[in-house]
Formats: sequence, C-alpha cells, structure tokens
Amino acid sequence: MADEVERKGWPYWSSAHLEATGAWAERRRLAKAMREVIDRLVTSDAPEAELRAAADALERYARRLASHPRRVLPAGFAETANAGDVGAFFDYSPLIGLSNPLAPPIVLRVEGDVVRGTVTFGIAYEGPPGHVHGGFIAAAFDEVLGFVQSTTGHPGMTGELTIHYRKPTPLHEELRFDARVLRVEGRKIFTEGHLYAGDLLTAEAEGLFVSVDLAKMGEIARRRRGSAP
Repeated sequence: MADEVERKGWPYWSSAHLEATGAWAERRRLAKAMREVIDRLVTSDAPEAELRAAADALERYARRLASHPRRVLPAGFAETANAGDVGAFFDYSPLIGLSNPLAPPIVLRVEGDVVRGTVTFGIAYEGPPGHVHGGFIAAAFDEVLGFVQSTTGHPGMTGELTIHYRKPTPLHEELRFDARVLRVEGRKIFTEGHLYAGDLLTAEAEGLFVSVDLAKMGEIARRRRGSAP
C-alpha cells in the first residue's frame, strides 16, 4: 500500500491512494456505478417501463449477491477498525469508502498537524434546493474529526459534536475540509474543523472524542460478529 503517512506512531492512508486489484477493484467499480444510479434516479423522469426494467435488473442482482458468503470486516464496523485493517476501514466507510456506494466519497490526507479533505456532494445529498443537507454535513464532520483525533495514537469514540452552519453549502462543487486536534486532556480529545466552498466558510465544527480501550472495542466487535445474521 502506497502513500503511508506515519504520524505519532499512527499510520494512515487515503482510500483513494490504496491500490486496488482483483475483486477489490471490481467492488470499487460496482460501488461507483451504484453511486451513479442513485444520483441519476433522484432526478430521472424516465418512463414507467424503463424504471420497471431497471428495478427488475437490480432485484435480480441483489439476489445473486445474496447467494454468496458475506465477508466479515476485521473489526465488525467501520469506526472500530482503527484497531484492524486500515484498508478495510477506509474502503467500507459510509463517508470515505470507495467500496461503499453511500459514500460521496470524501478524500482525506494528512499535512503536518492538519487533516485536509475534499468532497463533492451530488444531488442525492440535497437538502435546501441546490445545497447539501445539514445532516450530511454533520456526518462528514464526524468522519473528518474522527480521522484527525485518531492520529493522537489513542483513538476514541464521538462524545460531543457541535456544528455551526455559517452559509448554505453548495452541491456539485468541490468542497474543502480542514481539521486539527486542539488538545488532549486525559481520555478526552478536543478537535475542530472547517468546511469551505472556494474561499467561503460554510460550516465549522467542534468535536470531543473519548479514547477507548482498543482491546475492549475489539471484543465488542467479536461479540457483534457472533450475533450477526
């Protein structure tokens, strides 16, 4: 895996920089196609017959996928994968995962003490006409701040997340995040982040994360896998 960044003993990769081959590459390709279907469906005025044909085809393929074994992620769910396979964490995240069709996706990188990100939200993320739904902005900040807090080497879970919406955030335009750790007080990790459209600040966030015992987190993940259908 290329472009590893070592910061305070905690390795990070941008999902976009992870080399994908074989089934992994095809999974990313499928997720990208699904994003395009979602984006086009939201605004499509296709006739009933065309929509029926598409629905029939997708239902058939859903049944085909269901016939294969389900893979189990190393830590059971994305946020706890800090302790596991970072490739799986990045690629399956609902915000930055190239293999997750729900993700926009956000691309993150570490620059010194700052984490920077870029993302373009399509029409599926619309709230106010022409602009990003505030809930997706909050989720994106949770992911970006969660990323930067993990670089302390003692990653935690979100305790508090406060969003300040300054201006409407546009769709179909590359947006920029920056995030940093402000301070660490015992188990508490304080972070802040900003979101820009061009030079316009559209939102700010403060996040408090509480570091957790990764061994306990792994045990929760194992129990969860054992009870999964």
